[in-house]
Amino acid sequence: MDLRVICTIAVAYLSGSVLSAEVAGTLLGKRELLQLSEDKNPGTVNAFKYCGFWCGVLTLTGDLVKGFLPVYLYLHAAEPPERWALPLVMAAPVIGHIFPIFHRFHGGKGIAATFGVLLGLCPYDMPLVLFAAVFVLLSVPFRIDPTFYRTWIAYLLTLAAMAAVKVAAPVFVGFCGITAVVCLRLHHSREPREKLEVKLLWTH
Repeated sequence: MDLRVICTIAVAYLSGSVLSAEVAGTLLGKRELLQLSEDKNPGTVNAFKYCGFWCGVLTLTGDLVKGFLPVYLYLHAAEPPERWALPLVMAAPVIGHIFPIFHRFHGGKGIAATFGVLLGLCPYDMPLVLFAAVFVLLSVPFRIDPTFYRTWIAYLLTLAAMAAVKVAAPVFVGFCGITAVVCLRLHHSREPREKLEVKLLWTH
């Protein structure tokens, strides 16, 4: 394997392992508030919910950037990217966020980091548009609760949509890897698993 690719994947994983919620919470003196969440998830949603607006904004920005930069820089480096390596570069920041080496391999769910990864594919924006559209669909006109199930379904529906529109093969494989890791994280999550509910826009 090319040394440049190995270094890129390693840096992408390590950047993913830096949990933005922990950093933002520490900077704003609210890190301990993250422990109040039921699932102990150091992610964007809990940062907003338990630590306030600015902590949430910083967390969201950090999670997007750590997904965006490795993919974008790899695709736009001076040397042409290896197509076979792109799936690994895409998955690395999300794996780092979910299983961070700096936090005993206990991290967040990787949703914001996934958005960052897909944003890093620009100007190829179809995967990002599909992922965003599915999340909007499952959150507004058809709201699925709790979020545990919404996340599962959103990733799987996006994967199906990508297959249907035939996105570039390396991108599809990369998102397959991301989906597998996210589903594994959800399977072992402490998040409450109440009965699945689907509510229409006018009923919630």
